[in-house]
Amino acid sequence: MNKKVEFRHLGKMRYAKAWDYQTELFDSIVQSKLENRKRTDRGENAVSTNNYLLFVEHPHVYTLGKSGKEEHLLLDQQGLEKEHVEFFKINRGGDITYHGPGQIVGYPILDLDNFFTDIHKYLRFLEEAVMLTLQDYGIKSGRIDGLTGVWIGEENDPNPRKICALGVKTSRWVTMHGLALNVNADLKYFGNIVPCGISDKAVTSMEQELGHQLDMNEVEGKLKNHLATLFEMELFENQEN
Repeated sequence: MNKKVEFRHLGKMRYAKAWDYQTELFDSIVQSKLENRKRTDRGENAVSTNNYLLFVEHPHVYTLGKSGKEEHLLLDQQGLEKEHVEFFKINRGGDITYHGPGQIVGYPILDLDNFFTDIHKYLRFLEEAVMLTLQDYGIKSGRIDGLTGVWIGEENDPNPRKICALGVKTSRWVTMHGLALNVNADLKYFGNIVPCGISDKAVTSMEQELGHQLDMNEVEGKLKNHLATLFEMELFENQEN
């Protein structure tokens, strides 16, 4: 089991470029696993597959998961152009969501054979890392039964609000896509969609909850550390990337 995870901060990157980038890494891990199967069939030793954790900040974009409904995007093409927002149909689970400046988007590209082969546990660990990060800032958060992501307010709260969305894809126990935590995000962009297909619950951000903007680098550092601890990652950064 290889728990070494290479952390790469992609900075500000358009969604399509980041999607291609993580797809390339994802495909390389899947291909390595297929090659390993051939090696072990020949009685040879398997080689370790790589793991990656990507952080990125996207310009304004809406993404629609494979189980989502296009009518949950409330803008036509002219409206998207007016708001300077891109739109992509993608291959993760879940419905429609928004990415933009002031939001931490995390893409763990992990071979779960190196950690645990349990998608439910994987999603819960992503949520837990976010909840621990929010707790560092005095924000109480939790889960709502039957819904993914991280929420402010309990299930029976009259105003539950989502602060972090999740959507993943897995193949041969390799993951891609991930989480989006609203730190200083402009929440007005959520008004142009039915976020995650949920029409009766609001969206919030750390800035909205605390009443002031936060240092993105600081929040990223805390989130990265909580992910590393929960997954028992051996995080490292390749200075060449």
